[in-house]
Amino acid sequence: MVVLMRIDILLRVCKRKSIRVLPLILSLILVLFVGSRTVATPTKSTEILWDTYGVPHISGKDDRSAFYAFGWAQMQSHGDLLLRLYGQARGRAAEYWGEEYLESDRWVQTAGVPERARSWYKAQSPAFRSYLNAFAAGINAYASQNPNLIDDEVEAVLPVKAEDVMAHLHRVLNFTFVVNPEQVLDLSKQKLQAGSNGWAIAPSHSASGKAMLLANPHLPWSDLFLWYEAQITAPGIDAYGATLVGVPVLAIAFNNNLGWTHTVNTYDGWDVYELTLAGNGYRFDNKVRNFLSKTLSLKVKQKDGSLQEQPLVVKSSVHGPVVAEKNGKAVALRVAGLDRPGVLQQWWDMARSQNLNQFETALKRLQLSMFTVMYADREGHIMHLFNGQVPVRSNGDFAYWEGMIPGNTSKTLWTKIHPYQDLPRIVDPKSGWLQNTNDPPWTTTFPSAIKADNYPSYIAPRFMDFRSQSSVRMLAEDKKISFDQMVAYKHSTRMELADRLLDDLIPAARKYGQDLGQQAASVLEAWDRQANADSQGAVLFAFWVEQMDLDKAFSKPWNENSPRTTPDGLANPESAVATLEAVAAQVQKTYGTLDVPWGKVFRLKLGNVDLSANGGDGNLGIFRVLNFAPGENGQFQAVAGDSYVAAIEFSNPVRAMALTSYGNATQPGSSHISDQLQMFANKKLRPVWRDRSDILAHLEQRKIF
Repeated sequence: MVVLMRIDILLRVCKRKSIRVLPLILSLILVLFVGSRTVATPTKSTEILWDTYGVPHISGKDDRSAFYAFGWAQMQSHGDLLLRLYGQARGRAAEYWGEEYLESDRWVQTAGVPERARSWYKAQSPAFRSYLNAFAAGINAYASQNPNLIDDEVEAVLPVKAEDVMAHLHRVLNFTFVVNPEQVLDLSKQKLQAGSNGWAIAPSHSASGKAMLLANPHLPWSDLFLWYEAQITAPGIDAYGATLVGVPVLAIAFNNNLGWTHTVNTYDGWDVYELTLAGNGYRFDNKVRNFLSKTLSLKVKQKDGSLQEQPLVVKSSVHGPVVAEKNGKAVALRVAGLDRPGVLQQWWDMARSQNLNQFETALKRLQLSMFTVMYADREGHIMHLFNGQVPVRSNGDFAYWEGMIPGNTSKTLWTKIHPYQDLPRIVDPKSGWLQNTNDPPWTTTFPSAIKADNYPSYIAPRFMDFRSQSSVRMLAEDKKISFDQMVAYKHSTRMELADRLLDDLIPAARKYGQDLGQQAASVLEAWDRQANADSQGAVLFAFWVEQMDLDKAFSKPWNENSPRTTPDGLANPESAVATLEAVAAQVQKTYGTLDVPWGKVFRLKLGNVDLSANGGDGNLGIFRVLNFAPGENGQFQAVAGDSYVAAIEFSNPVRAMALTSYGNATQPGSSHISDQLQMFANKKLRPVWRDRSDILAHLEQRKIF
């Protein structure tokens, strides 16, 4: 009766004031009969629902609101780290925090990151600029409203501007991933310790008849390499995935219809040129050219808090900035893609795509500087794209362009990049599966679907390492793979390298070994050839491999005609046994036994958590990658490797599981620092909650804007 009376009053008021009545009546009925909790959906407001693993589920009333909330969320989870990274991207970290950041500032300023970031920001569409502004505003709002939760030391970076977001992105992608500053000045140094596994499985190879995707980047567990897991929902988008801290869009993601992951590819998008100095310039095409030069001032915070200024002279040739001068020579750096500022918009549109055609429309812009793209969708398509802004080079193979390039002639100066259609790509191969583990695109599936001879020799090298061979073996040995099998394979710690060498090493140790060599042979013979926490023999084998020169160790080198079974055999069995005995003596001295369990030596340590590790270096042919640094008492601590994992099946509804190995936060006091590490040690993934009902059932915190 009360309800009817209220509706009657509402009708009379509406009639008198000429108000459209139906929407109001429906709203009143919803409030009275359904309840206010149902009406309080994020259609008219923006909210963050934090689940019990610290994953923010962002629901924006529009795109700007979603970006604002994502900025807020990143600050709550990683505020101190984010501000420190943005300070470095400005090239002012030494001004804020002292001399230890001076080399970072020199690199960032020499590369022109802050200045180019400003131009990149201006090059965005007005709409996307407003999204970046909103992301920065969310960062600043969190800091303003929670000043006690932000370290005083990093508050100097505030307020954040959208240009800082672009500078951070630019530093990370172009001047860390594409070109590692440490390698520029020493070409003999190893490339950045970054990698990934990626699988795409077609319905024909899937036990459920649904396409599946495995995302599994391997990056250092600190600094600008940390992944941040999130869900972003707004009109036209409902994407779940991860991005690097400080980046305002998801870089690896899936929605109800499709998904993708990235792997670090064998991409060469930079070169160093040796210049011959002449007067105040350099020789180029039989003429002397002057350098373009500018002097910047770097401020360095002293221990007493005062600032000292240091000049930084940045010279540039036609190739790019000069990064070194010595003995009448200069070295100039050239990096591809510095005129392509649209990667954030591209990633955003990739996440909004609903089918392969829409997805490739976004990819074809080629705004993403590098990374393989591995894709799968509900319609059953799978794709591998060797993505990158690949320079069009005049001659030479991949190895040539990895060295020092003569800079005295325009013949070596590239000015264009290859268009999309030139890049190695395969859609829906006959095998029904695709894989990449940082190997060249030629080994993405078997029978081979992308032929190296069809591409310039500088596009990618030719090799197939043991992790790739392990990946292919797992995918190829089953006619059909279930979702659970895919997850199990993802956690495989089997050492493919052991399968190639132990059948020669063990008999050789029996033949040539002294007492310790015989004992080592027995340990290796009993070993399960895996790097699980309880595996006995893995430590001995891994330490032996570390002392071997694998380029010379095999009697049969790698052959592209037998890519999955070579290299093989020991070239010098007697020498290999001598090395084994020396390693065995050291293992016994350090650990008291030759069969020390892997997990006793290799540890997972974060905060107060200290667990036995499983997994190891990909060079051993282990699919579950962990990289370790020496710790105390002969132990080693995980510092890189398996970072974010997502296993997705495009069923109805989508089935997905994930894990962020080190937890989804670094901010002091957060309960989500290392809270997933035990699952990582147990080789477990957690269910992904995407539906509102599931999220509310595992709700830890709600923030409404």
